[in-house]
Amino acid sequence: MHRFRQNERTPLEEDESSKPSILIVEDSRAVATVLEEGLKLHMACDIHRCHSKQEAEDCLAAGHTFDLAIAGLNLPDAPRGEVLDLLHDESVPTLLYTATFDRHLREEYASRPLIDYIVKDAPSSVEHVIRAAQRFIENKGVTVLVVDDTRSARSTLVEILRRQNYRVIEAVSGETALTALNENPNVQLVVTDYNMPDMDGYELTKRILARPNAEHLRIVGVSSSTDRFLSVSFLKAGASDFVYRPFLAEELQCRIEHNVETLKSMGRLKHLAERDALTGLYNRRVFFERLTSKVLAGPKFVGILDIDHFKAVNDNFGHDSGDAVIKAIAGQIDAFGERHNFTVARLGGEEFGFLAFSESAAGIDADFEELRAAIAGMDIPIRTRTIKVTASIGISRVYPDEPPENFMNAADQLLYMAKNSGRNKVCSDAQFD
Repeated sequence: MHRFRQNERTPLEEDESSKPSILIVEDSRAVATVLEEGLKLHMACDIHRCHSKQEAEDCLAAGHTFDLAIAGLNLPDAPRGEVLDLLHDESVPTLLYTATFDRHLREEYASRPLIDYIVKDAPSSVEHVIRAAQRFIENKGVTVLVVDDTRSARSTLVEILRRQNYRVIEAVSGETALTALNENPNVQLVVTDYNMPDMDGYELTKRILARPNAEHLRIVGVSSSTDRFLSVSFLKAGASDFVYRPFLAEELQCRIEHNVETLKSMGRLKHLAERDALTGLYNRRVFFERLTSKVLAGPKFVGILDIDHFKAVNDNFGHDSGDAVIKAIAGQIDAFGERHNFTVARLGGEEFGFLAFSESAAGIDADFEELRAAIAGMDIPIRTRTIKVTASIGISRVYPDEPPENFMNAADQLLYMAKNSGRNKVCSDAQFD
């Protein structure tokens, strides 16, 4: 049995309401089983299997809709790829999985709106199919901006990208591209021509990369110029890649995929660098970076929460149970932060930090009182039983003209006042005004 590596699932994959529906059309039941096993291991999805063209036809006629089909080229009742015509007629995006590859097949691929073709030429080919399917589904969350003043050239790029399930925005000039970026901050990739009426692609690349948060963007230059130094100028301006026209669709597709994969890898690394491994909350480093950078953003408060008698939990139930308690309370804290738009972080051990934005000290006290009561009311499962814990919270007002350590120390002192006055309390400097 082919082995698959378990990948970290994306938010899209975890959302049950957006589970993709995938049709497998494969006459080999063994291959279909391996594909189904691998797909379900890598993403949350609904799978429907058919082993002939007739079964696929009946399935589609019954009203089933699919986000993606993985189809073989030669089926018992469709030996010449007729199933591809069926799937095309039903507007089902299709990934071809075939045992043969030749120039004729490539021309067939180019003439049909297939996502891709993968050849059954190695044991790893099944894994290539699964990665291609996963990539297609995930591409729905990737926004690409295409910039070209020539409609036919732009349409070709857009068609290739939309075939791969990307969300595509079009711009006809450098200025409209910059406007589109302002209106769509979620753009992750820009594909731009060089020759445009208001500014060339080189200048546009420089202006894009001069914008805030440009490190989250990748830029691919495209041109039909015969000047071989054009690619160098694009890359020196900060572009990630360059493609000369005329290009093969597969070439552009692969280059786009590599850039998107780089963005995903950067995002995963950033997530790992910013998040606490146990709870998924922001870590101590991010908390203090945000504390420092947001001091002048308006009235705000710093809070520190500490779980009461946490050592007793570890001593009586073990450190794995202590971790379970921390994770349960972190979930409550995370939901609290979402409701109130607060930055929340695990500072270490059983201690958590908050950056709160509010005009009212009384309102802040009420917000944290809500959190304290919610934690006290939790029944936390520990092995075969549940336990209750409480937390103490200290809250200090932030004064922009003071260094961050001043109000962090103040919050820490207020936390200990809450502890010393009986625990399971909220103590803030507003209570002493």
